[in-house]
Amino acid sequence: TLGTQTDYRDGEAQTDPFSPEYVVPSGSVPELLTLATLAWGRGLPAGQAEVEMIERAREKRAWEATLPAMDNASQIVKRRKMMDDMERKEWAFREQEIEKLQEVRLEVLKKLLQKREENQNKLNAKRLDDHWQNHQRAKEEKIRKIQHDYALMLRKLIAKRKNVMGKLERRDIIKEYTDFASQTYAPLSRIGCFPDNHSERYVVKNFYLNTFAGLCELEASLPDSVTQVKIKVPKPKYTTTKTGFIKRSAKLEVELAQVHQ
Repeated sequence: TLGTQTDYRDGEAQTDPFSPEYVVPSGSVPELLTLATLAWGRGLPAGQAEVEMIERAREKRAWEATLPAMDNASQIVKRRKMMDDMERKEWAFREQEIEKLQEVRLEVLKKLLQKREENQNKLNAKRLDDHWQNHQRAKEEKIRKIQHDYALMLRKLIAKRKNVMGKLERRDIIKEYTDFASQTYAPLSRIGCFPDNHSERYVVKNFYLNTFAGLCELEASLPDSVTQVKIKVPKPKYTTTKTGFIKRSAKLEVELAQVHQ
């Protein structure tokens, strides 16, 4: 009433079929012994080729039974002729087998060639795709450079168009200081101005800030109201009126505190 399930399938645990021992009686030749060369995986289970081989073996045994005896000279000639005919048939059959085998090999070779051609076509297509992608990237880079040069030349033409007649313009200091992109706030290094050079000259060096004696002197010069801070205690807010009622603002604060909690 109980069922068990193993970790392996039946096909994995199945071994080769068992072939028991046998004894052949004297004077008998069983037909089954002609298949002793076949084994599991090598001819068994029998297919169309094995069935044709069995039929040919039966026909050959039947033909051997019809051979004349060798006790007469005329029978010997007849026997030799029959054996020659059988040998020709066997050679013709062998040639047919060779032709079939060659056809199978040709089919396999055709499939291999077709597969190799498909792989070569895929490889060629991938190479063409990569080549096309490289050309596209080069094309996009060239277009980007052309657009950048176009914008640069356009800005130069606009700058030249402002002063077509080549007249000298006076410096407008107010305009320079109102425009934060002017040379006053953002000088260009190509004009000859390097704002990062000698930046230490803008550092404030003060005696009262960099030395201890200066700090003491600075502290002594300050009034007492700066160093000694006087804190006034805030007066508490009265939540009740003179008559003893609670103010409306106090009620609202209590309600807001409850809502917040």
